[in-house]
Amino acid sequence: MTTTVRSAYVEGADVAVALVTGDAVADAWATPSVLAGMSVGELAAHLARSVLQVEWYLDGPLTPDAPLVSATGYYGDLAGTTEPASELNTGVRERSAQTAAQGSAGLADAVTEAAGRLRERLPREPADRRLTVGHRGYTLLLDEYLRTRCVELAVHTEDLALSVGSDVRAPTSTTALAVDVLVGAARHRHGDGEVLHALSRRERDTTDALRVL
Repeated sequence: MTTTVRSAYVEGADVAVALVTGDAVADAWATPSVLAGMSVGELAAHLARSVLQVEWYLDGPLTPDAPLVSATGYYGDLAGTTEPASELNTGVRERSAQTAAQGSAGLADAVTEAAGRLRERLPREPADRRLTVGHRGYTLLLDEYLRTRCVELAVHTEDLALSVGSDVRAPTSTTALAVDVLVGAARHRHGDGEVLHALSRRERDTTDALRVL
């Protein structure tokens, strides 16, 4: 799994970095994105953080007593995903604005350099490598965290592309991992019965079980 996850992540990161650093994003930096409350620049920064954060957390402290969670648990336990004013979404917007404050050129340089370092580093990291996600207080195996980043890369590459009139999308490998994680998160959150209804009997889907984010 390590090779598959890490290669899918790198492939998705390469596409995201090319989009974030392109002229279309720089030209539209201050305009509204397709996500309410976020400019194109802030959305680009949010997408770029799926590269930047991997390096930050690999280099950051490991919290010994932090709970170890899987990628599906990471998303399955999220609360307030559809509420714009929730603590979760407010935090996302604040962190994105902080990262976007360096401007399009600064972000482009930072994410390009980080992606290059990760491309060399990830194959050398052991399968049991752990990291702690500071703002969530969770510890994950590196590959599990990369699976969460594949979700972010797949979802927000499309969001940013639509915001600037691009047809770029995440690679199939990245998107397949994202779907696997999100279906697992739906099962974690609602149980198999509700997910079965969402997949096969929509008239009985009373919880919108497949909506994770």
